[in-house]
Amino acid sequence: MPRSIADQSESELGGPGSVLARQRRDHIRLDQLLHELDGSTGRHQEEVLQRIDRLVFSHAFAEEAVLWPAVRRVLPDGEELTLRIEEEHQEVNELVSALEEGGLDDPQRPARLARLVEVLREDVRDEEDVLLPRLQEKLDEHELRRLGRQWELVRRISPTRPHPTVARRPPGNALSALPLSVIDRTRDLVDAGVRRGPARLAPVGEAVSKGLAGVAALVERTPPARHGDRPETSR
Repeated sequence: MPRSIADQSESELGGPGSVLARQRRDHIRLDQLLHELDGSTGRHQEEVLQRIDRLVFSHAFAEEAVLWPAVRRVLPDGEELTLRIEEEHQEVNELVSALEEGGLDDPQRPARLARLVEVLREDVRDEEDVLLPRLQEKLDEHELRRLGRQWELVRRISPTRPHPTVARRPPGNALSALPLSVIDRTRDLVDAGVRRGPARLAPVGEAVSKGLAGVAALVERTPPARHGDRPETSR
């Protein structure tokens, strides 16, 4: 059985620019954030969740646009392996959307948070222990670094919020990436301003963020954004 990428050195993974090394760095950062989330409450909990969102959704979007198509090309069971991960990504999108809609006082919030942490950790283990080591067997270091550059480029321009209606596969995710990324990253800036700015301006910022969320909902429900999705991950 292939070794987990969690147990390999950076050199074994193909160097710091390899897609495997880049993935693992994000996973380590996610683990740190999940530890910080544990025991947090109120506004601090929301702030930590927003940092998790910015990491997780851009990471997953780049996987679905760049990495999983490569897995399906080179592995005979790539379809089955990537579909499992995509189902986990879909559940994360739905859980975070429900947390945002329910707010801090939602009685279902603790259960949803616990399930979110569980799914995120399952996703990391499925990737590091199963899928990525299998990919490593098929690609040389040059190919892993090439994939790493592509993945990093897409990650930097990917959405940072949950979009459970968008397809988990091309062409839908690729077609929706740019408008959703612009909207999400603008919302990130607005929300940061609300947290740090004068309290009297908070209602204005919150209204702007809510309006942008409405625009994003329209984008993700257009037919092009949903094209290519599998029934198992469609909403």
